[in-house]
Amino acid sequence: MRNIFLAFSFAVLTLTSCASGSKTENQTQNPDDPQEHSVSLISKEQFLKEVWNYEDSPNEWKFLGDKPVIIDFYADWCGPCKIAGPILEDVAKEYDGKVIVYKIDTQRERELASVFGISSIPAFLYIPVEGKPMMTAGIGRTKDQTRQMFVDNIESHLLKNKQ
Repeated sequence: MRNIFLAFSFAVLTLTSCASGSKTENQTQNPDDPQEHSVSLISKEQFLKEVWNYEDSPNEWKFLGDKPVIIDFYADWCGPCKIAGPILEDVAKEYDGKVIVYKIDTQRERELASVFGISSIPAFLYIPVEGKPMMTAGIGRTKDQTRQMFVDNIESHLLKNKQ
């Protein structure tokens, strides 16, 4: 009888954990709908349409967007990326409507990572509406320093002419 109870308990626990996992799946970001999320995944195809078509103009930077952009180059296994992600999400909400934030998974979008010479992650590309993009890598020693790094780069590089 005890074995049957343990087996039943295990089955209930397994079903419960599977059900909660499906809720998480439904809450993931849709990369095709950046308006619903402050940070969106971007594919090569979207990048070529919305940021820079490096296939058409490989030797000249031509930004295609109408708002400044931050691109977070990350990988799921990267510890510092896991720290930076939620902080950047909060900063993106603060600058909603002023700055667009995209994420590029360097493991899935290897060509995009290669185009920008990404050799260490996290790396962040700050793209103003006019002018050249600026690349940074790494995070601050603390969460507050990391947040301040994002804010400083947004204010000094992306919004400096918007004041």
